[in-house]
Parts: sequence; structure tokens; C-alpha cells
Amino acid sequence: MTRCDSARPRGLARLLSISSRARLSAPKVSAPKTALLRLTAALGLAVTVVHAQASPAAGHRSFPPQALRGELWVGAPPLAQLNGQPERLAPGARIRGEDSLLRLPTQLTGRAWLVHYTREPSSGMLMDVWILNRVEMANEPWPASPAEASTWRFEPASQRWGRP
Repeated sequence: MTRCDSARPRGLARLLSISSRARLSAPKVSAPKTALLRLTAALGLAVTVVHAQASPAAGHRSFPPQALRGELWVGAPPLAQLNGQPERLAPGARIRGEDSLLRLPTQLTGRAWLVHYTREPSSGMLMDVWILNRVEMANEPWPASPAEASTWRFEPASQRWGRP
């Protein structure tokens, strides 16, 4: 036994009538936009389109104190050269571009990049790599070796290194 008068629930009938009214009053637009307008009208939602920028605000990203600076050249992944010495990218290594988006090692082959990097503690392979943007490149000095980092002073809030 059904308790509804019609085959459709009342809520759905109301939504369909709203959708048909929106379709009649909506301006002519492309098919995907029309489908989106119908759906939002049917659900009674207001849609705000926000265009997000891929790049961070012009400035400096935060790096961990153990991050060192070097010149990275990626060959056939996982093989690479760091400051002219052969290196390997760790399994699961994360490479972030100037815009902080993740990059595949194959996207970086054939060119030298100024980077900050960290190593995997157990194997010493490259784990986190950040390709520097112009603001970060200008942030001098930055240690290039663990020996320099151990004798210099790092201020995490300002992302600045100071020599003794």
C-alpha cells in the first residue's frame, strides 16, 4: 500500500517544477553550464565560482631547518645529480615546483634547478625537494652542507640563516 497520491514524492515534484521554471527563465548558455544551472536550480542552491590561483602569495615558503640548498639535475629517475655528485631520489620523494605544486621527476629532466632539499634519514636519499622561486633564491645566505647548517643560526619565523 502506498501513502502517496502520485508516483513521485512531493519533494521531487516540487524540485522538477523549479527546474522547469529555471530552464525557461535562464539565458542561453553552453550545455555544461545549462546542466549546472538546472541542477543548482533544482536543488535550490546558489553557486559561487571561485578561481583559485595555483601559486602561493608572492613570497617565501616555510622550509624545515634541515633543508639545504643545492643545484639539482634529474636524469632518468630515480637518478639525479646534486651539486655535481650522483644522487638518488627516495621512493616516494616529493618534488614541489616554484608554485608549490607537486612535480614528477620526468618533468624536470634535462635542466639544472636551484632547490632546497632534505634527505631521508635512514638511506640518505633525496626525500623532499622544493624548486625555488625568485624570492626564495634571493634569500641569502642558505647553507649548502650539513657542516654549514650546524654552525649557522636559523630563525624559522623569518626563514633566515645567520652566520656566526
